[in-house]
Amino acid sequence: MSNKTTIQYRQVGDYLIPNLIIPPEEASITLGKWGMMHKAYLEKHKKVFFSSLLIQGKLYQHCAEVEAQARDMFDTLVDQMKDAEGVTEQLKEDNQLEWVCRMGNIEQRAREIVCAEFICN
Repeated sequence: MSNKTTIQYRQVGDYLIPNLIIPPEEASITLGKWGMMHKAYLEKHKKVFFSSLLIQGKLYQHCAEVEAQARDMFDTLVDQMKDAEGVTEQLKEDNQLEWVCRMGNIEQRAREIVCAEFICN
C-alpha cells in the first residue's frame, strides 16, 4: 500500500501555486508579538527557510518556540536591568513619572536585545 499524497494547484498568472493547508496541530498554535515578528522577518528576509518550514508544516511550531524563548529573555532582561539600575517599587511610590520613564527605557533596550538575538536571527 503506497502513501501518496496528491497536491492540488491553483493558477496565478503563468504559475501553478500549490494549495498548502496548515496541519491541525499547527492551526491550533496562537502566536504572540514575538512569534509574529519572527514570522514576518523570516517571510521577508529568509524566504527559503520560511518556505521550507511552511511546506513541512513546522512554521508555527518554530515561531511558537521563538516566542517562548524571546518572552523569557525579555522578562529576565527587564528584571536584571531594574535591579542593576535601582528601579524599585519604592521609586514608583515616591516618583511615578521617573519610574515610568526609566521602565520605558529599560523595556525598549530589552526589546532591542531580544530582537537582535531571536527575532532577526
